[in-house]
Amino acid sequence: MPIPRSLTRAARNAVETSSMLHEMPTTGVRQKAQLRRYEVSTLMANGDIAQTRHIAPALPMFEDAFCAFTRGSLVETEQGPLAIEDLLPGDTVLTQDGTSATVLWKGSVTLIPGREDSRGRTRPLTRIMADTFGMQKPLSGVTTGPAARLLGTPTHLRHLHGSTPILTPVYEFQDGMSVIETLPPTPVELFHICLKRHSVIKVDGLQFESYHPGVNAGRMVSRSLRSIYVNLFAHIETLNDFGPLLLPRAGDGEVDAITA
Repeated sequence: MPIPRSLTRAARNAVETSSMLHEMPTTGVRQKAQLRRYEVSTLMANGDIAQTRHIAPALPMFEDAFCAFTRGSLVETEQGPLAIEDLLPGDTVLTQDGTSATVLWKGSVTLIPGREDSRGRTRPLTRIMADTFGMQKPLSGVTTGPAARLLGTPTHLRHLHGSTPILTPVYEFQDGMSVIETLPPTPVELFHICLKRHSVIKVDGLQFESYHPGVNAGRMVSRSLRSIYVNLFAHIETLNDFGPLLLPRAGDGEVDAITA
């Protein structure tokens, strides 16, 4: 999974994303997809950081790459906790096994969780109160985006997964008391990060996954949309470059298989 050699490709990706949106076929499409602005920072081979802006569809596959952590979420790094908005590609975060990994990509998007999109969907946030999962888990309460996944199995899913460690969407833990849904009426900035390999990182004292589109990502969108999606990530050439999943993931009624 090579890192791009220069800023040229990162800039080209942003331009190609825009041009491909105009070239996408519209036959059979009942309603035009809502577009959203995505901000991307990527670590280049020479150590520089490329910052690009993309206009792309507001579809779940695209938004999930950006909608995990809210501003102020503390990511555990080699230098100590660092707010997600201050984390940059090239910084090293601590993973579940105690090793460090370099951030290759960080994405952000601003949306209004309580506002319905063109298809009537909202993107609610999840608020996890302090000490919900044990002492300092989380440290002082944390609000996550809809794409965040925790390492753990909620009670109602244990009959499906038993003691198998899985990565579960945070909304599956909502209980109306310690873990609640929230729909702010004002804009919220959300972030996600991508490492060289899919990993579990510590954020606000809890174990979350780094970004990975999932093993079935290629089947979820057309070829045109897939090209637009890949152009958001200057450090990959194809979806296969994300590598295998570290652990199985719950979601949409199934567990994604781990691929070699």
